Amino acid sequence: METIQVVFLTVLVFFVIVTIHEWGHYYFAKRAGILVREFAIGFGPKLFSIKRGETRFTLRLVPAGGFVRMAGEDPEIVDVSEGQTVALRVKDDKVTRIYLDRLDERSGVVRGEVTAIDLERDLFVSLDLDGEIERFRVHPQALMISKGKETQIAPIDRQFGSKSVGARAMAIFAGPMMNFILAFVLFAVCVQMAGVPKENPDKLFVGSITDKSPASGSDLKRGDTIFAVNGTPIGGNFKLMVDIINKSKDTAVKFDIIREGVKHSVNITPAFDKESQSYRVGISADPQTRPATFMETFTIAGKQMKVWTINIFEGFKKIITAQFKLSDIGGPVRTAQYTSQFAAEGIDKLTFWTAILSLYLGIFNLMPIPALDGSRLIFIGIEAVRGRPVNPNRESMVHFIGFALIMLLMVVVTFNDILLLVRGEQ
Repeated sequence: METIQVVFLTVLVFFVIVTIHEWGHYYFAKRAGILVREFAIGFGPKLFSIKRGETRFTLRLVPAGGFVRMAGEDPEIVDVSEGQTVALRVKDDKVTRIYLDRLDERSGVVRGEVTAIDLERDLFVSLDLDGEIERFRVHPQALMISKGKETQIAPIDRQFGSKSVGARAMAIFAGPMMNFILAFVLFAVCVQMAGVPKENPDKLFVGSITDKSPASGSDLKRGDTIFAVNGTPIGGNFKLMVDIINKSKDTAVKFDIIREGVKHSVNITPAFDKESQSYRVGISADPQTRPATFMETFTIAGKQMKVWTINIFEGFKKIITAQFKLSDIGGPVRTAQYTSQFAAEGIDKLTFWTAILSLYLGIFNLMPIPALDGSRLIFIGIEAVRGRPVNPNRESMVHFIGFALIMLLMVVVTFNDILLLVRGEQ
């Protein structure tokens, strides 16, 4: 596969699994009536920004996730206090814009000193206009302009905290949920692409070829039909092929193959594999398959979800019990490297890997780690039990510390990934 295509597919994988996650938050927040201020892919400085409706969609520099910023989750940045001089733009008897600076440059506005203001419940602002107090109604989607930046006001009924426990929990859980749905769909797609093994196969195909293995330097190609090994017909018997290779030890093994209807012979000398304590050539074999039925697709996809969920939790268990080395933990760089390798092997392998990544992202985000969705759901659960929310400032501090620690860990594992890459250990 062309390098440019591999790079494009690698970027696409990250974009899809992060976007589908954030879209889950976005959709259910909007459905609950929450004002979504920003839908961001990545963190750090903005690379691209466009506003559609009430939401600003941004692409940011650091491709380590994304976020959906909802009104009321954090303290609003712009504030107006009594005694402050502002300028109002009024349309149809309602304030549509509140200017906080550069007032002399504004035309067609009402300018005065604020005597009273409420932008959350009663939606009004009263100004002292040359000794006369005048009250103005404020449009629920009015904008506050300060230092060239527009911020839409958030009436209390548009804020995250004003919604029911169930609506807020759904808006948070929806991100991981969408990753689980995507993973299931992609596993199902893989089943449809690969099919299911035939009950009595009479053919065996070359699957993946391990890098730096004896087979990697041979003329074998993925998809070749293997019909005989050392002159022995093997049909669909993978175990028979493995036994013949292992018994050959350091002697070249002759593979009789068919590629695009033409017969070829390839000689490969096995190498001893310390892990399996056997001689191998470095290939996997794909069995002969048939198209999967609808029920088989559904069932096998579900089994894959179960198997890989167990594998992911086994990995978390090793981390919790410290059964790992720092070099075992990969960050964005190593994940991108593996993704590019799968992209080079074919769309079916990349689809399967994307399903695993999406499942992992969903599970990881539900972990009870500050700043992640799991932690936010715990705070909502505590509120449901005790009947009142946790102090917002304390909750924000917990999430801020958690986010800082996650970013620190990200820096460490990324440095480790780059170091291993430079040393050629990956």
